[in-house]
Amino acid sequence: MAAFGRVTVTLPSDLLRDIDRREKNRSKFVADAVRRELSRRRRAELRRSLESPHPEAASIDDGLREWANSLPPDDPGALVNLEAGKPVRWAPGRGWLEGRR
Repeated sequence: MAAFGRVTVTLPSDLLRDIDRREKNRSKFVADAVRRELSRRRRAELRRSLESPHPEAASIDDGLREWANSLPPDDPGALVNLEAGKPVRWAPGRGWLEGRR
């Protein structure tokens, strides 16, 4: 169960009237609005970060490109020994089971 904290927020009375017309539970309404705003701000921060990445990110991109170029051509067997594993399957309510069926 989530822990709760109490906070006092002062809002203009016309805004409270608008909230009360649409929602019985003010706390839930405000919590939902705060969650949406925090999510919007996180997305905006990520967008800003992607538009102007940190200078060290360029060296990471170069390293990843170099690593990707060092991989063998499209031959999965060159990366993974497909004969070494055991076939498994997912069974709802039971989890992972050995075998194909």
